Amino acid sequence: MERRDFLGIAGGAASALLVAGPATAAAGKKRAGFLWGTAGAAYQVEGANVASDLWVMEHIPIPIFTDKSGDACDVYHRFDEDIALAASLGFNTHRFGIEWSRIEPERGQISEAGLAYYRRVLESCERRKMKAVVTLSHFTVPRWVAASGGFTDPANVEAFAAHCARIVKSMGEKIHLAITFNEPNLATVVRWSGLSEKYRPYIEAAQKAAGIAQNAPNWSSPMLAGERQYDGIVAAHTKAAEAMRAAGASFPIGLSLAIPADTAAGGDDRGLKRKQGEMLDRWLAAPGDFIGIQTYTGGEVGPDADVPPPPGAEVTQMGYAFTPGAIEGAIRLVASRTGRPLYVTENGVATEDDTRRIAYIEGAVAGVERCLADGIDLRGYIHWSLLDNWEWVAGYRPRFGLVAVEPKTFRRIPKPSARFLGKIAKRGGLA
Repeated sequence: MERRDFLGIAGGAASALLVAGPATAAAGKKRAGFLWGTAGAAYQVEGANVASDLWVMEHIPIPIFTDKSGDACDVYHRFDEDIALAASLGFNTHRFGIEWSRIEPERGQISEAGLAYYRRVLESCERRKMKAVVTLSHFTVPRWVAASGGFTDPANVEAFAAHCARIVKSMGEKIHLAITFNEPNLATVVRWSGLSEKYRPYIEAAQKAAGIAQNAPNWSSPMLAGERQYDGIVAAHTKAAEAMRAAGASFPIGLSLAIPADTAAGGDDRGLKRKQGEMLDRWLAAPGDFIGIQTYTGGEVGPDADVPPPPGAEVTQMGYAFTPGAIEGAIRLVASRTGRPLYVTENGVATEDDTRRIAYIEGAVAGVERCLADGIDLRGYIHWSLLDNWEWVAGYRPRFGLVAVEPKTFRRIPKPSARFLGKIAKRGGLA
């Protein structure tokens, strides 16, 4: 498997270059309640999530992942330092994941220590007056969930709802916003990139190997299951939202979706419309209080697949086009299809060149401000990511972080981009 193809599976569709236009006078006065923050996923940063399905997938003989996650960024022990750093930079919001497998490592066996850990994370946010945006499933599940077929098993749908209700009862008063599933539509985006068909036999062999290793013939890790678990994930999201409300949740609950900002190749928009419908319709029809928009790139779509970036286009470490203007297109697309409030829950760029990250941020925020000036109900911008971290199949090579992490000491080193975006957050915009 070629390295760029590995990166494409992790990051979404290959696509052509989009360029952000100049900012309008959109920032104006600081918007009360607007979220400015950074994000991370539990499995990517905490380290040693040994009860997770992906820990199994990392350690089978078929090497899906470029690097093993190991101790990741050691956020499990350093979360307070990271939240303090983010607050000092000027952010008012911290998005993080609650790893289900830390709380329920075996079916029905609840770890009070796991619950206490995440309460401490929320208390750290509270001390810094940081609003907590919590992700309840960020591509991972406990290994026992994967062992029985993931969300194709109705018992796992019920178990996820019970888990989410448990979080509300234990720490719900400290949560500002909850995302049930992170990018549950990603498999559709990847299919349009052309990578799914090419690598599906390889992925299925890895799933089978994990099942053999776990003595679980029905093994299905949701992240790697393609679109086969979609119905179960919609059911799990719906039941989880109901269970959280019944448990007393007063915060908004929603989904975050992978949304590249695409245009029609050659002026024929039939493929584009079909892709957008397949990518969005099922998920926008699901219940929820908001939609999280997660955009990194955008490009042209042909009749049946994405069109690769043109020769000479600037590409990121993930192998797709450098597109700071993509987030504006994604916001406008979703706003045209739903009346729900919107949040940018991920947006960023993988690059070693921090000057390009600053340029990307400036272009992206300019697009956000144009959307706000046009009256779109957008309520936050959360950047991916606070830390350079383990990027799934791509391993440790891609650098998305505003803050570098020394691999042996785990020392945090803020980059100029961290201060650049932090100043924007303090001002409430570019102007």
